[in-house]
Amino acid sequence: MDALTYAGNLENLKDIENAPNYIFEKGDIANEERTAELFARYAFDAVLHFAAESHVDRSIYDPLAFVRANVMGTAVLLNACREYWGKQLKDKLFYHVSTDEVYGSLGSEGLFTERTPYDPRSPYSASKAASDHFVMAYYHTYGLPVIMSNCSNNYGSHHFPEKLIPLMINNIRNNKPLPVYGRGENIRDWLWVEDHVRAIDLIFHRGRIGEKYNIGGLNEWKNIDLVRLLCRIMDKKLNRPEGTSAKLIAYVADRPGHDLRYAIDATKLKNELGWTPSLDFEEGLERTVDWYLNNEDWVNRVTSGAYQQYYEQQYLKR
Repeated sequence: MDALTYAGNLENLKDIENAPNYIFEKGDIANEERTAELFARYAFDAVLHFAAESHVDRSIYDPLAFVRANVMGTAVLLNACREYWGKQLKDKLFYHVSTDEVYGSLGSEGLFTERTPYDPRSPYSASKAASDHFVMAYYHTYGLPVIMSNCSNNYGSHHFPEKLIPLMINNIRNNKPLPVYGRGENIRDWLWVEDHVRAIDLIFHRGRIGEKYNIGGLNEWKNIDLVRLLCRIMDKKLNRPEGTSAKLIAYVADRPGHDLRYAIDATKLKNELGWTPSLDFEEGLERTVDWYLNNEDWVNRVTSGAYQQYYEQQYLKR
């Protein structure tokens, strides 16, 4: 189920759209009637809740959209589970996918653990923190079987190009400026998206009810160092003289409330379920660059908005 707002792209699911165990339903999780209709039709025994407005810059300009999707949407889903499952909770699960940004900002040392107090600094992270609290409230108040995971920054293929890595790749490809907030000193922990999915699969099947698990890449990079690494990789891939792309770096005014550093301690996930990241960052970044360079049509459709026609073409004609 997806509302197919600006970043929802069904082209990303072409490889499974005819699979017998896959059904797509267009809908808004904050719409109680639509959500209830789907629960009644399909009798779900589990919900994996990925749905969220997730871009911090957009949350600064339109915070109420984030409240509606992330807070109300989560509450509507939780309530639907409570109503349709009732007391029959055996083999039921609500899995809530969240973010490390709910913990706020770290100094130069330390890591976020599952016990780190919440300290959100942006409308985005505040809305995700609120959704996390609703999930645990439904667990404690109603006994709803829930699990939560909080993950660091993801990277990989099919990433909407407003995000840092695909934005930089696309701008380098087109010789456009590379906007870097402040002096690029902000630090993020990066995780290969397929490692995140592998962690979610493990937690979904083997995680403990009522628990939360931090998922991180053990892979901290300053934004400016990451951009410079991307420049070097892109110069090599595009057969440009080394240093060409780095000349495109343009420092811009810092984002309001910009968190300095995120870093995840994923010890609990490793010790309980045996998960560790599988991919070296530089190898993962090269794979990511290769995917974008080999899928220029996808990038062009996304940046032009043409991808939004796919639902009408593929689904409404059936």
